[in-house]
Amino acid sequence: MEAIPNRAPTLTKKDVARRVAEIQGMPLYKCEPWVHAVVMSIRQLMEEADPEVRIELRDFGVFEVKKTKAKPKARNPKTNETVFIQARRKTHFKPSKKLREVLQTPLVDLGYEVPAGSADAVAEEQAA
Repeated sequence: MEAIPNRAPTLTKKDVARRVAEIQGMPLYKCEPWVHAVVMSIRQLMEEADPEVRIELRDFGVFEVKKTKAKPKARNPKTNETVFIQARRKTHFKPSKKLREVLQTPLVDLGYEVPAGSADAVAEEQAA
């Protein structure tokens, strides 16, 4: 199976466990159960939302389960048929202020090369 070009790398729960083990100076086999427990706890809290819940992890962000409204006149674009979509729940993640500031830092400031013709490259040329 070939890698898809221009696709971001996928990190898994095991990668998170490796990072935790590295930070804590512990072997991976000791950290994996803790990472798994935290992820499963967040998942269960979101599944048990009745119907909404807000899980706040300071300096990381907020996970929310929110209600959506029913849509009595939605349209199937393939058949143009009118369909009814029931009210349901959806997930939402809002990063913390610290995380948002880091993610909003321009890539040029971080030493990444910006492809020619991109909006960032044009803005950089105009600023120079």
